[in-house]
Amino acid sequence: MRRFSVILLCLFSGIAFAKPGELVFSSDFEQDAHQWNILAGCQRSSEMARTGASSLFCQDGSSSLVSRYPVSELGLLEFWVKPQSAFASYRINILTSSSVALDAQWQQVGLIEAPAGNEAYMAHRVSIDDPGRKYLRLDIESLHGGLALDDVTLDRILLDTALQKNEQKIISGILDKLQTNKNYQLQSESFRTIGKNYAAQLESQRQYLEYANAIYSTITFALASSERNKMSNPMAYASFRTILADTKRVTSPLQQARLNSMVKPFGDLTTATLTVVSGGLYAAFAEPFKSFLATAFDKSNYENADLNRKDRKFAEENGLKIYEQAEKFLNELEKELVQVSALENDLQSMLKMVEVFRKDLDKHLRDYLQHAGLARTQENYSRVMSKDESIRALVINEVGENVTTKAQGYLAANDNTQLIQYMLKTSEQLEGMQEFKERFNQITSSAITFYDRFERSVAPDQNPFTDAKDKAAWEQHAQKARSYIKQSKEAFSKAYM
Repeated sequence: MRRFSVILLCLFSGIAFAKPGELVFSSDFEQDAHQWNILAGCQRSSEMARTGASSLFCQDGSSSLVSRYPVSELGLLEFWVKPQSAFASYRINILTSSSVALDAQWQQVGLIEAPAGNEAYMAHRVSIDDPGRKYLRLDIESLHGGLALDDVTLDRILLDTALQKNEQKIISGILDKLQTNKNYQLQSESFRTIGKNYAAQLESQRQYLEYANAIYSTITFALASSERNKMSNPMAYASFRTILADTKRVTSPLQQARLNSMVKPFGDLTTATLTVVSGGLYAAFAEPFKSFLATAFDKSNYENADLNRKDRKFAEENGLKIYEQAEKFLNELEKELVQVSALENDLQSMLKMVEVFRKDLDKHLRDYLQHAGLARTQENYSRVMSKDESIRALVINEVGENVTTKAQGYLAANDNTQLIQYMLKTSEQLEGMQEFKERFNQITSSAITFYDRFERSVAPDQNPFTDAKDKAAWEQHAQKARSYIKQSKEAFSKAYM
């Protein structure tokens, strides 16, 4: 697909893999959904299951469900949603509380909003990041149709997130006690902790940038995409090649040259570019090609052409049949093209999201370094992003010491105003990573949704062809695509989930 030639050259080597969290909650609605209390609007259904036989169907309007038991250490929440139709939009509010009493205080920890236009399953991921035992509640609002909810999982809060929560407590404690606690040694130790934790976040930012740079970085992903696009190329199918041969048999050399020109963009199947069909070529080809066939097999054409008696008879007896075969084949191919084009659109949307993420995180990293007393130079940026761990260790140490020294300087000078401003800015920089964490959740949600749709598009029941040879050709490419995408999905899950 577009720009793959550049993006797919990166490999996983040299990238620090993220460790998946430990599962603390899982619900696939295959039994009586005993993990949930359904407050309103939802019931188990076998109509729209993503996996297994059941999902939870929530009707048009407002619905709500809450976990039957409190969940410990709420980390990354993942769930899949399928609108009842392409006209349905939805909004899911995610809340937690330590109690389910009538007067319980519920805290919003996430919000998912999805516009109309999609009717396939889509993954959503939200970082809750609460180390306490809390009930989980989902308030669902859907418009112009209900939705199915399936495969809900919740991971334990990750260690680096827990440390970030501790940083926020330390800063809050410093700000609260500045007016009342003048203990220099106590405050100074807190500043050393903040300095170390501030510096440690440099590594998280580097990893997120590396992840974004390599989000498509598997050879198997490239191979799967290549096979998937070959499946929408007419040159892959015997029916189309036979139609071309039969048409050339009854046309003049000039008409044959015209026909060759029409099909040339599809190229040799082994060398054609990935987007040769989904890039819009088919739409410009199909109707002119059918018009060409109609003209070629028109009696006035083949009778006036320099053809032998056998070929003229062939044209007379088979013209209508060949035209009908071509129309049938092109209609079947168009069904395949719809699948490929949808995947192409999903991929381009995800790529745009990644590019904006990289640009914004790059700026944040440079601001982060500047706050720590390092100039916004390419040299300092390159030190942070270096493949050499020893170089990264030096700059991390420098950043930590700079933050600690700056804060201790304000404290020693008894300049509480400057110290408070500096701590607030430090806290702002630390908390800024939470936004990027959520945005990366959106990227990984898009990626696993793409994998899911890709796998469904190459399932045997999606074979659109009726001709035995065409069906076999589709299945041959599909088998390769299934194998490649399975390997790619496993590598992606290991690296980014």
